[in-house]
Amino acid sequence: MESGPAIFTGVVFALFGGGLLLWTTIRVRQGEPVAHGVRPVMSATLASVVAVAALALGAWCFTRL
Repeated sequence: MESGPAIFTGVVFALFGGGLLLWTTIRVRQGEPVAHGVRPVMSATLASVVAVAALALGAWCFTRL
C-alpha cells in the first residue's frame, strides 16, 4: 500500500532530474545560456547540482520500496 506513493515520487524526481540534466548538457554544448541574466558557469553548475540531487532523491525513493 505504501509503495505506490514511493514509486510515483521516485519516477517524478528521476524524470525531472534526467530531463534537467539532459537539457543543461545540450544548452552548454551548443554554447547557449542555461539561464538568462546569470553568469553561464554559475547557472550551468547550479542546474547540474539540482539535477543530480533530484536523481539521487529519486533513487532514494526507490530504495524505500
